[in-house]
Order: sequence, then C-alpha cells, then structure tokens
Amino acid sequence: MSAPEDEERLLPLTQRWPRASKFLLSGCAATVAELATFPLDLTKTRLQIQGEAALARLGGGAGEAAPYRGMVRTALGIVQEEGFLKLWQGVTPAIYRHIVYSGGRMVTYEHLREVVFGKGEDKHYPLWKSVIGGMMAGVVGQFLANPTDLVKVQMQMEGKRKLEGKPLRFRGVHHAFAKIFAEGGIRGLWAGWVPNIQRAALVNMGDLTTYDTVKHYLVLNTPLEDNIMTHGLSSLCSGLVASILGTPADVIKSRIMNQPRDKQGRGLLYKSSTDCLIQAVQGEGFMSLYKGFLPSWLRMTPWSLVFWLTYEKIREMSGVSPF
Repeated sequence: MSAPEDEERLLPLTQRWPRASKFLLSGCAATVAELATFPLDLTKTRLQIQGEAALARLGGGAGEAAPYRGMVRTALGIVQEEGFLKLWQGVTPAIYRHIVYSGGRMVTYEHLREVVFGKGEDKHYPLWKSVIGGMMAGVVGQFLANPTDLVKVQMQMEGKRKLEGKPLRFRGVHHAFAKIFAEGGIRGLWAGWVPNIQRAALVNMGDLTTYDTVKHYLVLNTPLEDNIMTHGLSSLCSGLVASILGTPADVIKSRIMNQPRDKQGRGLLYKSSTDCLIQAVQGEGFMSLYKGFLPSWLRMTPWSLVFWLTYEKIREMSGVSPF
C-alpha cells in the first residue's frame, strides 16, 4: 500500500469524508432543534388549515366555526382534547425530514460557497452570491425531503380528524408512506413539491443567507469573535427573516399537501400553488397568507438558535472548521 493511502487512512473521518460528515452533523443538530420546538410547528399547521375556504366549498365541514382561535388557544385545545403528548404527533417523519433536508441544504450551500462561487481574497462573500446559494440549497434539500414532509403534515392533522369524528388515515409513519405510495405512486409522495421548494428557497434565503452574512459581518467588522455570542445573534436574525419570507409559502404548502386527492393523486381543491394563493386571498383575505405567523416565528427563532448553536458546537468538537 502506498504512503499517500496510508496517510489518508490515518486522517479523521471528518477530513476523509467532509461532505458526508457535514451531512450527518447537520442532521444531528436538526434533530435536537426539531424535538425542542415541534409543538409550535404542530400549532402553526393547525392554524394554517382551519377556516380553509376552498374546503368549505367542497363540503368538507370547514365552514363550521373553527374549534381553535389563535396560537395559545390552539395549543391548549390540543393538550385538553387530545393529550399533552399529541403536541409531538408527527415528530418522527419531521425528524426524518430534517435529517435529509438539513443535510442536503447545508452541504449544498457550503459546496456552492467554497467551490462554485468562492469567497474573495479578504474572505468576504458577496450578498448576491449568498442569496443565490441559499435559495439553491433550499431547493435541493427540500426536493430530496418532500416525501417525509408530506407525511409529517398529514400526520399532524390526524388528531383534528379524530375530534371531528372522521376515521384516522394512518396507523403510523411507515403505514403513511405505504398508503400514500399505494394511492398516488411516486407522484403522490412528491405532492406539493412545487410550493414546498418555493417555500424552502425563501426560507433558506432568509436563514442561510442571513446567518452567513450577519455572522461574517460581525466577525470581520466588530470586536466579536467566532463564538457562541456571535452564533446566537446571527441565528436570531436569521430566524426572523426566514419567518417573514417563508410564512406565505408555508401556508400554501400546508394546504396543498393536506388537501383531499383523487385516485390519480391529483388534488381536489387546488390546481396549483398559484391557484391556492388566489383562492386564499379571494376567500379569506391577504392576511390569510400569514396565518400561523406568530407560532412560525416563535418556532423558527428558537429552532434557528438551537440548530446553529448545536451545529457550530459539534463541528468544533468534530474538528470541522466553523460554518
């Protein structure tokens, strides 16, 4: 065996397989963040679905008085009527989703930043490159993770169906995957992928771009160093921007993915994300696009904080350079 091969075998795994290592590290950080903030995601999804005008026209019962009003009453209603642990209903596919989604987006963004676009000699990374990189990373990560996101959204609504006296659709995560595939095939697993990647592009333009830009601005232009304080400030900014940009697309995504479908996997309420957008605005007003903004922001901010602090720390512990 040659000397270079011997030297390569002695290298840490993070140096031998840097992209695979970053994928796994980001998946671990995302799992921690998801478990900590999932109840807010469930509350947000319930708020976005209630009062859906298109479902009322179809005769789905949404025209009746909505059982929940506002973030706090929605969360309390879930605990009182379904049980405390139901706040984590759908968390398993959510973790599956974030391992794939976060791993894909982080590896893609860093590859674009370091290899495709490249930083300047002064280590400055132009904002326009960061915006494009963030959007492309979101598209790649979300497209890969779409089946798990679909299962997560539909399982989050199972408790609501039970309260309405409707039969439950799924016995568990694997049954949900199997049933969706049996009814709609591969196309069914990627239902709603267009609004999904649209949302992911906007969210990651807010999250990755803001975090990367704010962090390096603070490190290069202020006395702050690359430490937990800088990471915390950058993640708070990224969570707010991501929520503002992503909530309208998130509402559209949730409605398209939760709508009833025919045997061919085609939606019965909306023809496309544009059609869903028009129906929502016409039937419920423009602010319907920001249904669930408060829990979305309250979730995105701590999620971003936990994710980035965890991700930067485990990168440091694993011998990987800071993000």
